[in-house]
This record gives sequence, structure tokens and C-alpha cells, in this order.
Amino acid sequence: MSFGTFNHHRQQPLMADINVTPMVDVMLVLLVIFIIAAPMFTHAIKLELPRAQAGSAQHQAATVTLSIDAKGRIFWDDEPLAPPDLAARLAQAAASAPQPELQLRADKETRYEVVAQVMAAAQSNGLTRLSFVTDPAAAPIKEGK
Repeated sequence: MSFGTFNHHRQQPLMADINVTPMVDVMLVLLVIFIIAAPMFTHAIKLELPRAQAGSAQHQAATVTLSIDAKGRIFWDDEPLAPPDLAARLAQAAASAPQPELQLRADKETRYEVVAQVMAAAQSNGLTRLSFVTDPAAAPIKEGK
């Protein structure tokens, strides 16, 4: 068994393989640690929480129905409203507490421009609750046209 040579011209080439044995040993040790420690992370504390009976809030905010017909005329709770008066009514509604919900009903033939102007006026006057009302009994939309 020799550890060296007397002839320095005939040296063995250096080994270029990576020794993965220490890495595998470390990974196995970590695996064992995680297997032992995993049940400690899922431990839950058992608590008896109190029970409470709370009723639902019954005070509903007022609703304002704003209707727009096919010709673009605006109705505030079924009464005709001139477009210049719309901003004043919206500001008055926004100032009340609690703020009413604005239900927007528009005819299917109404131009989108009018609906967008009403929505912009409601937002600029401070109304934050806006909903659209539709007719659930309407015929389904036909595709392919």
C-alpha cells in the first residue's frame, strides 16, 4: 500500500466527482428532526368560547328609486325630475344620515350615456350605495346576433 510515487511525472489525475454523502447525512438528520417536531406544531388549545345571541339590525336605510325611461327622462320615486334638479336632490340625499340606497332602474332602450351621467352625478354628490334593479321575468338574451 503506497501513498505516493517516486516518479513525479506519472501523477494520478485529480478526482472531479462531488461527494454527496455529507449532504445526504445532513438531509436525513433534518428529516428526522422535522418528523419529530411536526406534531408539536399542530397542537391546538381547547377553549370553551362564550355564546351570544344577537339580533340582526332591523333599521334599513331609506331607498330612493331613480328611474330612467327610454326617452332619457328621469323619475325620482315615480315623480318626474328635471336634469338640473338631479344634482341638488342627490346632494340632499347624500347629506341625510343614514345615507339612502340609490336604486337605479333603466329601460332597456335607454342610452348608456344617460345612465353613466346619472351614476357620475350620484358619485360626485357623495352617494356611495348604488344598486341596479332588473326585471327577473325578462326573456333570456339570444346569442349569435
